[in-house]
Amino acid sequence: MSLQILVDLGSGVPPYEQIRLQVGAHVAAGRLRADDRLPTIRALAADLGVAAGTVARAYRELEANGVVVTRRRTGTVVAAGAAPADDTALRAAVTFVDTARAAGLDDEAALELVRGALLRTAVPLRE
Repeated sequence: MSLQILVDLGSGVPPYEQIRLQVGAHVAAGRLRADDRLPTIRALAADLGVAAGTVARAYRELEANGVVVTRRRTGTVVAAGAAPADDTALRAAVTFVDTARAAGLDDEAALELVRGALLRTAVPLRE
């Protein structure tokens, strides 16, 4: 499987976080499934033009979140419990992205709308 990950070194988001978010998105979208093998740390770092430690940190955080597991000899693979997003929610997200792009919004503007919607519908914490 060819894993498409892009890192914007000029972004305010650290490269390891960009990698972590994109791998998580591939899993949520079902493009990466349980036991799919991720590129080696060195190979992905070379492809992206980042330090191996950057990719290693992203993989460590993904492992801490239960998205991937690292095994001797087989490398880093998608964890069995890392399921794709709910089909209905995924379809709604795709529809939102299509609508946002049709409206001329870039990814950051679309994400800001989602963050705003999450804040608007947040359940207040009880004291």
